Amino acid sequence: METYEIIYKDVEKVETWEEIVKKVFNTCFEEEGLQDSKLYITVTFTNPENIQSINKEYRNIDKPTDVLSFPMFQKEELDKKIKEKDFQYQDILGDIVISIPKVEEQAKEYGHSFERELSYMLVHGFYHLMGYDHMEEEDKKEMRTKEENILKTLDIVR
Repeated sequence: METYEIIYKDVEKVETWEEIVKKVFNTCFEEEGLQDSKLYITVTFTNPENIQSINKEYRNIDKPTDVLSFPMFQKEELDKKIKEKDFQYQDILGDIVISIPKVEEQAKEYGHSFERELSYMLVHGFYHLMGYDHMEEEDKKEMRTKEENILKTLDIVR
């Protein structure tokens, strides 16, 4: 059973992106012990105009961004489901929306590969769906540690 669904909205379908999604989410699910959880993620690859529209509608921020995450559970609720292995049916963990042109731009800006930047966006989105955040310094440190661990496991370096 796949742990994800990929939607392309106004960007072309690219097989290598799908390979990256599979590799990243398989590692994330394994790291968090979710292989048998029946949880899945919807990933939408899109352009700056679409992500700006979504950002405005759901966050009241009228500008494009690189990645948006929409979790279906509060962290405590998800932690309880995972602890009790409460997964009788397939359940969506949440949605991640990624602006592909922004990934390309940031990869150049930070001097690393498109694969590394896309992988980071996917991992970052995944941990938001898992209830992690980076508003407070302590929370940011915990989230960054988890993200870097996944990228290191995948041997995806800057």
